[in-house]
Amino acid sequence: MKERAPVYRRVMDLFKQDGRIHPGTGMMSGVIALFLAILSVLGVLAFHFPAYLTTPELRSFYSVEAMRTLLFSALLVSGSIALANTVLGRQRWLNISAFVLVCCAVAAGGSQVAVTASNAGGHPYLGLDWFILDLLASSTVFIIFEKLTPLYPGQPVFRGEWQVDMKHFLFNHLSVGAVLLCINFFIHRLFSWAAYEPLQQAIQSMPYLLELFVAVLVADLAQYAAHRIYHEVPFMWRFHAVHHSTRTLDWLAGSRLHIVELLITRVAVLGVLFVLGFSKAVLDAYIIIVGFQAVLIHSNVKLPWGWLRYIIVTPDFHHWHHSSDTEAIDKNYAAHFSFIDYLFGTAVRGVGNRLPQHYGILDNDMPGTFLAQQAYPFARKAK
Repeated sequence: MKERAPVYRRVMDLFKQDGRIHPGTGMMSGVIALFLAILSVLGVLAFHFPAYLTTPELRSFYSVEAMRTLLFSALLVSGSIALANTVLGRQRWLNISAFVLVCCAVAAGGSQVAVTASNAGGHPYLGLDWFILDLLASSTVFIIFEKLTPLYPGQPVFRGEWQVDMKHFLFNHLSVGAVLLCINFFIHRLFSWAAYEPLQQAIQSMPYLLELFVAVLVADLAQYAAHRIYHEVPFMWRFHAVHHSTRTLDWLAGSRLHIVELLITRVAVLGVLFVLGFSKAVLDAYIIIVGFQAVLIHSNVKLPWGWLRYIIVTPDFHHWHHSSDTEAIDKNYAAHFSFIDYLFGTAVRGVGNRLPQHYGILDNDMPGTFLAQQAYPFARKAK
């Protein structure tokens, strides 16, 4: 009789797998229970050490009591699913693991952890709260839409290479403190001289919605220019190739970014907005828009966009940018407004409802691990 692997080994092996999860086996609900249990444990840690594990810029946008309610709900749902599946004998090894994590989170204080009122800065911090909230919201919303109205029907949630993209997602969120510090440093060093107060006052005197539209348009023009440079300058392509190396697009794929590209692009775009002096309210709204649209345009979602597809960037429009089909190379650079590509002659869209046939980079030599992908631009010659 074949000996079963220990439970912890089976759980770790689960994170190495990809493909479809078949309903009726208890695996799908067990994965949900484990997912919520892991986020609950991380949430309890964030409550215990808010000064070091949460983002100061984000803490002002949510209430502690709302986060307690969210944490309690996650513990309740995860624990209930895990307990029910265990009693019913469905994937017991998986659900017992989730239930143990729930018990650990509750034993550590659960949703009732006393929060130390410490907002003192001047020390490094990890964006654990940003990781938890964004992962929970993005996965819930976009996985539902990707199943209800998929661009590519049948594409599994746990598609190939999801693990490396999740590591990019984790790194990009946890490193938010260091990234913001670098961005602010370079913006003030590189762009302060160009600030012109009368122009800034004129921009801030606009009606809010007009100012927001102008900010998104200006940001997209800067993004378009930077994006073309990444594609047309061989040295810069080394970094951008990491983003293009994914061969399956979904809500998580946009997270695959080289840290150098992330910094350069953010400094270039936010630097222009800083020089022009857009108001804080508009910048906050822009950050929300760019965060949501960055996930949306990479997602496996098909919606009836109609004439809007010629104005804004949609998933099918951006999918062509990631295609390695001959007609799609170096096309569709815009991130927000598709009419920018039509204006500059770099737009492409399949005839009728045709979708790209191939994705990824032509060399197909991108390593499959997060660290190797970060080292990739420095370890090869540009092609």
